Amino acid sequence: MAKDTKERILTAALDMFSQNGYAGTNIRELAASVGLVKSSTYKHFESKEEIWNALLDEMIAYYGERFGSTEHLPPVPDSLEELVQMTMRLVDFTVHDEKVIKTRKLLTIEQFRDDRARALATKHFLTGLTEMFTRIFSGMMDKGLLRRDDPAMVAFAYTAPISALIHLCDREPEKTGEAIAQAEAFSRHFIKVYGVHGHVG
Repeated sequence: MAKDTKERILTAALDMFSQNGYAGTNIRELAASVGLVKSSTYKHFESKEEIWNALLDEMIAYYGERFGSTEHLPPVPDSLEELVQMTMRLVDFTVHDEKVIKTRKLLTIEQFRDDRARALATKHFLTGLTEMFTRIFSGMMDKGLLRRDDPAMVAFAYTAPISALIHLCDREPEKTGEAIAQAEAFSRHFIKVYGVHGHVG
């Protein structure tokens, strides 16, 4: 029961932090949204800061298990078409999963206030993606699927436009379908440029 209550508090905190920011979230209102009084919340978390850090911990684990990371690396594709399909699965997940959307908004708001949010925003919006695809592309080069080049630079060139399109979906949700189609078109253009002839799927 206590675990369920903690989860309910964290779910409500994600909603409120992603809409109002950390400073704009009131513990009394947060508690009321899950049917608690403020003092009851402190039986589960000592402070708003502890709720904040527990929420970030939970979302790091959630994202890593479902999207992938350098610790949870997706399998290296066996074909160029598999790279496109894997990329589109990741794009689809990240633009449609409500928890991930709210976390991205939360990090965007809080990156200028909180050191941990800033570091996580850099990792999730830039360095983590580049590192993950550096390993994937290095493996694909070893398999002879991609022409040999600096895998880190190729990963940076691949992930930056896709990341920009994901942020477009957050700002202008009505353009999500268009952005997804553009991401797939870009992925297919990439394999035309970097793919090794004879390995098209």
